[in-house]
Amino acid sequence: MQKKCDSMTECSSENQVTIPLLLPERLTGLADLPGVQLFFTTRRGGVSQGSYDSLNLGGHVGDDAAAVARNRAKVASLWGERIDRICYLNQVHGTTTVEQGGEESATAVDADAWVTQQTGVVLAILTADCAPVLLADAEARVIGAAHAGWRGGLAGVLESCLDAMLERGARREHIQAVIGPCIHQTFYTVDEAFLATFDSQSDKISINHKKFFSKQNNTGRMRFDLPGYLQERLKLYGLLKERIHDVKLCTYSESNDFFSHRRATHQGSSPCGRQMGGIFLF
Repeated sequence: MQKKCDSMTECSSENQVTIPLLLPERLTGLADLPGVQLFFTTRRGGVSQGSYDSLNLGGHVGDDAAAVARNRAKVASLWGERIDRICYLNQVHGTTTVEQGGEESATAVDADAWVTQQTGVVLAILTADCAPVLLADAEARVIGAAHAGWRGGLAGVLESCLDAMLERGARREHIQAVIGPCIHQTFYTVDEAFLATFDSQSDKISINHKKFFSKQNNTGRMRFDLPGYLQERLKLYGLLKERIHDVKLCTYSESNDFFSHRRATHQGSSPCGRQMGGIFLF
């Protein structure tokens, strides 16, 4: 795999060497997260075919169910006995946060964020342009994960997840946040109606959202900085700047490594697969 960012390292197990995991362990400050593991998958190393090639982990996008199950089993096998299982949500671009208490469920709950204090339970967030945001207070042993696209980010999904963490003993000044691979501003073209949606919420949150929009020359359109906006929301909540990390990996531009719903739509190859951001306590 090509190295995309100095802050990321790659890992694969001996018996599943075809599956790379991106481990943000070299990000400044993450070394002091004892007992917490964060990771991101790429699109490579699985068995899915066509536009889902190859490590598609999304069971809701039209891929062969058996292929998705094999892909999920492959990812779980990378961690061996360190985890009990990987848990998935039915993500709906909302703000609901739920607690994963360690119990198994036959159906995924409708939510876009969750928290846990259980060891060995992976909180999975599936994305294909939206940001997986992984959160951890290692001292309190509370972790969270959120699916943060523009809708969820604007509506408050990060704050919902952080509120749930604080209710379980986490402290703002101790929480580390990692914004995973997502679409970046150069490729995130939006229109005036998109900006107007943010304008309509300006009286509800003290944030200068306009600084996250840049105009495209002679087009009447703009580009939106999703990871920058999410970082601002985290800082406004009270997280320390030095504890907010961005892996700086773009799903749209890095087509060999990541699924991108927008890229697939532009290329006429939609639907596409989903990669994962995952976090667990050990």
